[in-house]
Amino acid sequence: MQNPRVVTVSQLSDFDEIIDVRSPAEFAEDHIPGAINAPVLDNEQRAEVGTLYTQESPFIAKKLGAALIARNIAQHIESLFSDKPKQWKPLVYCWRGGQRSGAMAHILAQVGWSVGKLEGGYKNYRRQVRSDLDTLPNNLQFRVICGPTGSGKSRFLHVLHEQGAQVLDLEALAQHRGSLLGDLPDEPQPAQKMFESRVWHALHRFDVTRPVFVEAESKKIGILGTPETLLERMRHSDCLLLEAPVAARVQLLMEDYRHFLGDPALLIRRLTPLLPLHGRQVLDHWQALAQQGDWSTLVEKLLTEHYDPAYQRSTAHNFLQLGKARTLRLDTLDEEALRAAAPLAL
Repeated sequence: MQNPRVVTVSQLSDFDEIIDVRSPAEFAEDHIPGAINAPVLDNEQRAEVGTLYTQESPFIAKKLGAALIARNIAQHIESLFSDKPKQWKPLVYCWRGGQRSGAMAHILAQVGWSVGKLEGGYKNYRRQVRSDLDTLPNNLQFRVICGPTGSGKSRFLHVLHEQGAQVLDLEALAQHRGSLLGDLPDEPQPAQKMFESRVWHALHRFDVTRPVFVEAESKKIGILGTPETLLERMRHSDCLLLEAPVAARVQLLMEDYRHFLGDPALLIRRLTPLLPLHGRQVLDHWQALAQQGDWSTLVEKLLTEHYDPAYQRSTAHNFLQLGKARTLRLDTLDEEALRAAAPLAL
């Protein structure tokens, strides 16, 4: 029988499937993109074994752990892996590349599959991600899509992607629209580590000879921090500026943020942090418009009184090439208009 082959992060693509054998809680915080979770100890079992290890004895903990791990691996073979052919090549990893992944890799290898075991496990993978995020952005040519709130930047990225461009959609990876009101309904943001894994995965797949289009972002996308080297590289890159009439921007924002239309109280709560910036009188007026359902007036006032001035203050200061940007002026922001404008950016 073959023994598991010890491999590095650079060899991930050599395998048909990546198996994370850590607990579901560890997997939820972060994992290698594309990996599946086949825990050899679930959350409760891992806690129980850990408690025994520290409070009673390592021997008793290992004996219980061995029984649980063997039982769980058997269940995975009978369910997750039952239909895998002999030619299947899985890669297995745990926290440090130790006992949990060792047990799974050994048994899968005894079945006859060609198994890889990640050297150093997740801990080594995480170290590689952090190192690469400090260097990979400097190898890429970014084209930063700028424009005030509601000018269609995210939609334009989607159209560019459809037309074959390389696109880094940071807001999609962060599961957030990047503004005070940007939380997505019923879609919580990932952990910071998971966001960085997603960015790392995307950067690795780009062709360095072709430009990468990305939306202008701040240091924070919701609660998540944009990787520093990437942000710095973006801020020094060439820009493309989208401009559209206020009426078209209002229409777009009412479509993208329609979940607020049925819940004015939620919108009012989200606007409360702006009180120190704009004062009680302005905030009360916005809240009154929300309660009255006068959405188009409210959105226009939010744009002209808050978002547009903030854009002028921050974007021009942070994105150094904005003054040299080519401008695309759009009368509407529907899909047809964006598709027609996309070739001008390529």
